[in-house]
Amino acid sequence: MRLFAAVWPPPAAVRELDEAVRPLRQRPGAEGLRWTRPAAWHFTLSFYGEADEDQARDLAVRLGRAAARAPGPVPVRLAGAGRFGDRTLWAGVHAPDTGVGALTELAAATTAAGRRTGLLPPDAPPSFHAHLTLARARGRRRTDLRPYVEGLAGFRGTAWSAGELLLVRSMLPAGGEPGRPPHYEPLERWPLGP
Repeated sequence: MRLFAAVWPPPAAVRELDEAVRPLRQRPGAEGLRWTRPAAWHFTLSFYGEADEDQARDLAVRLGRAAARAPGPVPVRLAGAGRFGDRTLWAGVHAPDTGVGALTELAAATTAAGRRTGLLPPDAPPSFHAHLTLARARGRRRTDLRPYVEGLAGFRGTAWSAGELLLVRSMLPAGGEPGRPPHYEPLERWPLGP
């Protein structure tokens, strides 16, 4: 099974962002992008790839410990946008005070859990970049994502608290149909903090 650790925004935050993104989906050229489903929007803290049942159980124990060691819920808000080259459009996160630092520390702890479980190489660095993927270019297409980033530049969602760490199973579409999104199934959830 393919696993990753994540933080999911609450439904109200997703609705706000979806309303801001809706006009972007109507822009000329938007059909050249594969838009992610709002229900699947999340922050990936660590991606582990394929794991067997024993590794998944070991990872779950370690992630539970990492969640318990977290200082508690992290105040964040979805804000602005960015891009990874001309391939991926994403929404950003604004976390007042130490929020981004707390998410980064949590991501580092989830990466360490993956290393100790053997799902990640011993020298794997944390690769967390606080973002929520909105769209990807289709196939090998290159798309000028700058207008989309500019369209979300002023977006500032309502503040919320990231209060849970999730272990999620990613299931690819049957038959490997290109362009179809994976299905995500939360396997475990832990509150952040003691």
